[in-house]
Amino acid sequence: MKQKKEGKLSSLPKLSVLAVALACGGVLPAHAEETPEQMRQRIEQLETQIKQLTALVEQAVAKVEAVQAAAADSEEQRAEFNRIRVKVESMEDQNEALGMKDLQISGMIDPTFIYNKARDSAGFNFLNNFDGRDGNEVYAYDNSYFGQALLQFDKELEGGTKLRLALAPHKSASSGFNLGSIVHEASMSMPITDSNTRFIAGQMPDWSGYEYYFGHQNKLITHNLLFDFTLPSFYTGAGVDVTRGKWWTRAMIGNMNKASHPDSETNPMLSYRVDYSKGEFQGFGFAGQHGELDDNRLDMFEFDAYFIRGDLSWMGQLSVGKWKNNAFDGGDATWKGFSTLLGYKLTPRFEAIGRLDYLNNSKHGGGTIGTAFNCIDSAAADPLAPAVCDDTVATQLAAGDYRNGFGPTAADAAAWTPGTSINGANRTTLSLGVNYALTTNVMLKAEYRIDHADIPVFYYVDDGSYKKNNHMFGVSTVLSF
Repeated sequence: MKQKKEGKLSSLPKLSVLAVALACGGVLPAHAEETPEQMRQRIEQLETQIKQLTALVEQAVAKVEAVQAAAADSEEQRAEFNRIRVKVESMEDQNEALGMKDLQISGMIDPTFIYNKARDSAGFNFLNNFDGRDGNEVYAYDNSYFGQALLQFDKELEGGTKLRLALAPHKSASSGFNLGSIVHEASMSMPITDSNTRFIAGQMPDWSGYEYYFGHQNKLITHNLLFDFTLPSFYTGAGVDVTRGKWWTRAMIGNMNKASHPDSETNPMLSYRVDYSKGEFQGFGFAGQHGELDDNRLDMFEFDAYFIRGDLSWMGQLSVGKWKNNAFDGGDATWKGFSTLLGYKLTPRFEAIGRLDYLNNSKHGGGTIGTAFNCIDSAAADPLAPAVCDDTVATQLAAGDYRNGFGPTAADAAAWTPGTSINGANRTTLSLGVNYALTTNVMLKAEYRIDHADIPVFYYVDDGSYKKNNHMFGVSTVLSF
């Protein structure tokens, strides 16, 4: 051990007991007359001093070794830090070269089980279509925006320009109109004068109402009547996005529910949305669409609001609309309605929800931008059974939407002749549900829903009858990141 210390301290004097004794030996002759006892005491004193000197030397050696070790460690740390810095800078350069800088990726899936009493059906809805290719794949309240998969990319460029690309196969906002499209949103946002005054363009999902398209953004599984049947699906166009304090305004000119305009159609739609956030817990907004759709004047307006405080959540919406010459009997389709939702957290993870909807749509046999009327074959074995309209069948007559409960009754439709008046159904829906946050990224949902009409317009597949009510039950698992 001593040799190890001396090896490290070659510049220090090599002290030992023998060296100290020799150094002190010169003073012994001065005490030649001392007695042996005095000599013994003096030697003991010298030995004590030598021990003290030895301890001091060892302490000095330990301090020097500590300083040398610290210097070596500091040098290694500096070298390691430099290596890490070089790696981080290289990764940043590589991410920027690959376009990964300021890129955010998010997504969700929500496999959903649905039981529908009138349809006599039960099974999973997941990545199925609603493009109308057959009777099972039409857009309906039991085949709406759930059972989806979403992959979304958000990218911010130098100068504040933003890009969003959201992909949702089979059930995107555009797939029911632009058949086969998986694009839910493809939009850009670019500052004009500052980051709060922006130019926007591209394809964007509708911004009306208090409910959203995807399961991780909504409390219940299904959507309310106003969302499903009175609101647009998407816009394609350009406009502005302006934020001033608590006010947020968006407006654009473009196509509604169309990726492009057909021949001889030159009237774009004005669409807008204004939001006011009074605070973190409450606010309101309104949206409207005005112009021509399929060469007929369309005007729609809705108002919505929300209040969230502690465990309590409330949301509500009022909607009105008029579409010229698009009712069942050829008159103007008009509608008005409301939706209100109340949620309460029984525990931090467990929430109970109730929602009530009403839609008045009886005038001229009914009709909205979200309803699609069917046909009945008066010469068939069951002359009141709904069927997909086929122009080659001479005995087919116009009929209501008997899956969703809109339009006149099948008997009234079969007896109706053009030029006479006819009434459609007014609709009410009550939904009761719960959701449970299993983890931060996984939510479980369950919903029981009763749909009611004031006339018998729900077709029951098992016995061919029409009733005023239908019952539906659903469960869903929503994973988002």
